[in-house]
Amino acid sequence: MKKIATIQDISCFGKCSLTVALPIISAMGVETAVIPTAVLSTHTGGFTGYTFRDLTEDIPKIAEHWKKIGLEFSGIYTGYLGSKEQISMVSDFFDSFGTEDNFIVVDPAMADHGKLYAGFDEEFVSAMTGLCAKADYIIPNMTEASLLLGIPYIERHDREYAEDILVRLAGLGCRVPILTGVDSGDGREGAAAYDPESGKFYYSFRDHIDCCCHGTGDIFASVFTGAVVLGKSLQHALDISVNYTADCIEKTFPEREEMWYGSAFELCIDKLLEYIK
Repeated sequence: MKKIATIQDISCFGKCSLTVALPIISAMGVETAVIPTAVLSTHTGGFTGYTFRDLTEDIPKIAEHWKKIGLEFSGIYTGYLGSKEQISMVSDFFDSFGTEDNFIVVDPAMADHGKLYAGFDEEFVSAMTGLCAKADYIIPNMTEASLLLGIPYIERHDREYAEDILVRLAGLGCRVPILTGVDSGDGREGAAAYDPESGKFYYSFRDHIDCCCHGTGDIFASVFTGAVVLGKSLQHALDISVNYTADCIEKTFPEREEMWYGSAFELCIDKLLEYIK
């Protein structure tokens, strides 16, 4: 059975990070081992007064134990990391568990809508850029890509601009960059990828949905990681990820009170299983 190790925080209520990654990747038929970087009572987007327990000190201890018992993984996937110290520990984890036979996915979850998340600074961006250089796949949105490259954020763009960004991202050292939130120019939105080895660009789009739904980046990255470990091609993995993410948003839209804390991804698992067949 394929196994993925994923390293990110867990919000006890609210659909993001590990509360998204664990059920989605497991539903795809892939064993999912987790290293929680922090435990929060709720996620931070829309809730106030939440509790927070930092688990930074546990990361190397878990990794050491896993190494002692000989665990191996088909893939390693990181999401939101809360500090430069955690990034350094994850980098060490890559060195310890990364092999020629597995792959590493980094979702540099640190910004959106042109701004860094609260608590992050330029030093954090620099550390995340170094982590991305160790990855096989990176999955930034347009804001995160701009920060990684040290260029101004541009909200409106065309395919030519997206392709230029992807080529620059490949220059950071990753094997294949994937860019989310890409505008097709004809009313659709989705993701694009670039394979430097072949020089080919890949696209996948769905009709734009005019709403903001928390945790969709985590859904996309989790599905993409699961699809790759199942042996899907880059194009197929993009298509599965874009379509399932859009399905989740559409399913959540009638239940608008849910959108501020996450999408109704549970109601679309049947479609995900159809996509991966």
